[in-house]
Order: sequence, then structure tokens, then C-alpha cells
Amino acid sequence: MGIGTSIFLIALGAILYFAVNADVSGLEISTVGLILMICGALGLAISLFLMSRTRAPVEQPVARDREHY
Repeated sequence: MGIGTSIFLIALGAILYFAVNADVSGLEISTVGLILMICGALGLAISLFLMSRTRAPVEQPVARDREHY
């Protein structure tokens, strides 16, 4: 899960948790919103952690130096 997906889940969960007042039989929408916010926050934390661990590639020459005669 990337950073964009995590932020989208957090935003969608916040909308469901704070702004929606609908009643659905057998489904609590505020609980679904809370679960989405938690999953988005965990995904964001994991994505940022994995991005901080990646190392930049070592630059190597494209071609060998020519041998001088």
C-alpha cells in the first residue's frame, strides 16, 4: 500500500466516521470508518518506514575508461 492509498483510506474513514449519519441494517458505518482510518494509518506508517530504509543506488560509470596506448 502506498502513501496515496493510505491517505485516501484515512480520508474515506474520516468521512464515514464523522459525516455520515445513515442507518444500514447489520452494519455500523462509524465502525467501518474507524477501521478504515486505522488501516490507513498503519499503511502510512509502514510505507514511510520502508521508504526510509531504502538506500540510494551507488553510482557506477556507464562505460569503462578507454585504455591509453
